[in-house]
Amino acid sequence: MTAALTELPIPLVLADHPALDLLNTQMMVDGQRRDLLNSDADATEWLDRIGIELQGEAAIGDGQLLGQLRALRECFEVLLVARREKRVADPAALNAFLLRAVPQLVWEEAGAPVLDRFRQSDAVSQCLARLAFAAAELLADGDFNLVRKCESADCSLMFYDRTKSHKRRWCSMALCGNRHKVAEFRKRRQSAGD
Repeated sequence: MTAALTELPIPLVLADHPALDLLNTQMMVDGQRRDLLNSDADATEWLDRIGIELQGEAAIGDGQLLGQLRALRECFEVLLVARREKRVADPAALNAFLLRAVPQLVWEEAGAPVLDRFRQSDAVSQCLARLAFAAAELLADGDFNLVRKCESADCSLMFYDRTKSHKRRWCSMALCGNRHKVAEFRKRRQSAGD
């Protein structure tokens, strides 16, 4: 009989950038890289958690949102790796998401009009365009000295170091930082006891 599968954690929102949080929807669980988004419901909940609310009657349940979100994550990951390695990469896949973002002047209520940079007829495309735009901004304007991977060997999470000193080492002090401190403490105690 096989052991029960480990229940997957809820994707963490700790990267200080929505595009990096998207990458972090894949993480190491029990030594294996696992996808934490496995349904349109997971994707919708995650989008809400990062502040991109899915408006209207999105096609939830047919897998469209999940599939497109995973495709956006994959193309962004390729571009991020290339940017970190100072290599040229083809942005065509990300640009396809950005092409869906059509700026529109919206004047629905009395008063001043509003410029909606991501006006779309369908809610899924609008959400993905917002996320793609955040990814493109990071790739073009982000300080890649501050885009980091957690220093824990067992962790795959990325973050944008917005700390004042720019010395953030861990995805989260509550997770990997504390584990490292406990391991170092045990190592010192063991060395002292020898």
